[in-house]
Amino acid sequence: MRIAVVIYDGFDELDAVGPYEVFRNAVRGGADAQVDLVTLEPAERVTASHGLVVEPQGELDGRYALVVVPGGGWNDRAGSGAFAEAERGELPAALANLHEGGAAVASVCTGGMLLSAAGLTQGRPATTHHAALEELASAGAEIVDARVVDDGDLVTSGGVTSGIDMALWLVEREWGKPLSDAIAGEMEHERRGPVWRQGRQTGAE
Repeated sequence: MRIAVVIYDGFDELDAVGPYEVFRNAVRGGADAQVDLVTLEPAERVTASHGLVVEPQGELDGRYALVVVPGGGWNDRAGSGAFAEAERGELPAALANLHEGGAAVASVCTGGMLLSAAGLTQGRPATTHHAALEELASAGAEIVDARVVDDGDLVTSGGVTSGIDMALWLVEREWGKPLSDAIAGEMEHERRGPVWRQGRQTGAE
């Protein structure tokens, strides 16, 4: 499985790096996957919301089976970040095209609002950062009170740290609980929040 973690100017560091580390640990643990930090357009460096400068590893295209979208800068309407990307429109359009082409999409925090801007959460169960839940609902999503919401090819998660929970869940879903538990133990993240999936919710672990 090829996994893209999308980065853009103003993304929240932990939204992207948390899942990236989980997936890279999965690869080290034997998962048949490739994980890249990618940009929509060619870029030598990307500056995150707290000043971290990152060198992308590729560009977003149709080769990826799973696309993870971080948030950042939505709630304060920052000049760079998720809100700026939604206003610009190119990233939501690309996400919609990739999803239509068969890619699964996942979001962390207000990355869910970029999926909303792409039209992907309309009429579907989803979540995002608590401060943006009303906006997500107003755009047509069915809000679920869970740290991670798994609706098959659309997986969303709440505030910043929930991205780690989401990535661990996706590892469990794709490669099994033993690998997910081993990664959680190595990262000392053994108490995970609830995951809603297909009308049922697992308890915290």
